[in-house]
Order: sequence, then C-alpha cells, then structure tokens
Amino acid sequence: MDSLFNKETTRKFFERINKLTPHSQAQWGKMNVGQMLTHSQKPFEIASGKLVPKVNPLIKLLFGKSARRSILRDPQFKKNIPTFAEGKIIDERVFETEKKKLIESIEYFHSKGPEGITKAPHPFFGAMTIEEWDTLQTKHLDHHLRQFGV
Repeated sequence: MDSLFNKETTRKFFERINKLTPHSQAQWGKMNVGQMLTHSQKPFEIASGKLVPKVNPLIKLLFGKSARRSILRDPQFKKNIPTFAEGKIIDERVFETEKKKLIESIEYFHSKGPEGITKAPHPFFGAMTIEEWDTLQTKHLDHHLRQFGV
C-alpha cells in the first residue's frame, strides 16, 4: 500500500497533480477541477486537527465504523460516495491557487509524519491508527486524481 509518509509516493502524487490543467474534466461527480483541488485539502486539515467537521451523531453511530472498515479494506474509494458538509465545494476556485495549496497540504502531511496527525479520533470514523489515517489520506487523494484522469 502506498503511503504519503513515503517520499517516492508523494513524488508520484505531485506528478499526477501537475498533469492537471484548468480544463481537466471529471470522469464522474459534480466538482470541477478547482473544486476538487480544494476538496482534496480537507482530509489533510482533518488529519492535522485544523478542521473538525460537524457530524450527525446518529449517522456516526449507525455508519461510522462500518464505513471506516469498508474504506480501509477496499482497494479504492467507490465513485460518488457522500461527503461531509465542509467538503462540499460549490463555489468557483482559482485552479493554480488551489493546486499550490493541495501540494503544500501533502508536503506538510509528509514532512510532519505521524507526529502531525491529531490525537483526537476522526470525527466520523472514530479512533484510527496512524496507518489508517495515512491510508485514508492516500486513498482519498488517489480517488480524486483518478476522477480527473490522472
């Protein structure tokens, strides 16, 4: 499994991100490429503790653990899975600005390593190991880059 704590993995992700253009088209979903770049920063903000999304406690209780198992077990995220409110980006974004911010988010996650991950449980999935946080970040980023064909 790829890891964003691995320098070679981050390099490969940067290569993929750099293949995107402001005109890259989604193969599924509703976001344009600028919105996707912004959306893809959000899990890194959650992992660092900068963002704590509001989660319906009943939905978390009913689906949090099973969703975590499924996401971590499956080789890739499924297409068109629901996202949290703070991850829904509907306004227009500046491609180059958001691309730079995403690269900086990945660099920060990589450089801080396990020490940069919040000690708090994930707001929806609950308690997670460092490896699970890393897997979640890696699979999420891969999912959205595949969404845009890179």
